[in-house]
Amino acid sequence: MKRKVPIKRLLLLLFALILMACVALPIPYYIEAPGSTIKLDTLVKVNDKKDKFSGSFSLTSVGIRQATVATALFAKTQAFSDLVTKEALMGTASDDDYNRIQNFYMETSQNNAITAALTLADQPFKMDYLGVYVLGIEKNSAFYGKIKIGDTVVKVDSQVFKSSNDFMKYVQSKKVDDKVTITYLQDGKEKEASGSLIKLPSNGKAGIGITLTDHTQVNSQEKVQFDVDNIGGPSAGLMFTLEIYQQLIKQDLRNGHEIAGTGTIDSQGNVGQIGGIDKKIVSASESGAEIFFAPADLEKGDTNYQDAKKAAKKINTKMKVIPVKTAQEAVKYLKEHVAK
Repeated sequence: MKRKVPIKRLLLLLFALILMACVALPIPYYIEAPGSTIKLDTLVKVNDKKDKFSGSFSLTSVGIRQATVATALFAKTQAFSDLVTKEALMGTASDDDYNRIQNFYMETSQNNAITAALTLADQPFKMDYLGVYVLGIEKNSAFYGKIKIGDTVVKVDSQVFKSSNDFMKYVQSKKVDDKVTITYLQDGKEKEASGSLIKLPSNGKAGIGITLTDHTQVNSQEKVQFDVDNIGGPSAGLMFTLEIYQQLIKQDLRNGHEIAGTGTIDSQGNVGQIGGIDKKIVSASESGAEIFFAPADLEKGDTNYQDAKKAAKKINTKMKVIPVKTAQEAVKYLKEHVAK
């Protein structure tokens, strides 16, 4: 005769399983919260030398992690945590493609930071064209599943090009269904793939079916190295620029102060808007930063600086939030208010 399991025990077991699922199983949502504030003096070297000045320039980040039911509920109780859908965070990109795109943005921000810093330091340089960087690929492309987001196309039919415009002119000079051979770099390895051109919906011309941009690299006698593994995105551009510039001119711009900030940078040194600045304010303040550079274009009513000020007021930090539109403005502030 079989022994019956008491209903109460079954209910307790079911409750325990549900609780474990709530804690351990991921759901299609992500939590954005204050991340790390990371000093750049050991991560950026110019001419094989590290920054020797006191104080620090630091990048700031937003922490992102996949949610469970339990962590999602907890995030709702936190002032600077947001719950976002996977689509809102990554669009239609896969996890792998999203990481590749973030790596591209990081690489681009590094190149732009070097360019902006060299320009500020009045140092000569030129840009080397490496090929066409793939930012997206159409599902009906003959190269879908071969070329991936993050790859660099270096040749078409064995021809090398000096710009993406020359690349596009060559491809569009051909007809739909013409066969081409693409040479591309993927994860550091050179590969080839052949396929027929498709009709592009944007202009009706022949094309490979990729979203592209120039993949370039700064060529200068000043050697700049980055050690920023596991960090992606473009928002460290301004702080990279300041770190590189100080090392180039060999002048102490910090005078012992802890300085953090955020903002994209273009090759002309313009500072662009970013996401999650409230969370970066919290992270910087908790790290002991005294000054925080925030992207701002007050004439256009951009919100980054305003959001940063609101967050700073909310946490009652003593950290100064300084609005900047260009890297040159940030350097001017440092020379006038901070440097020796």
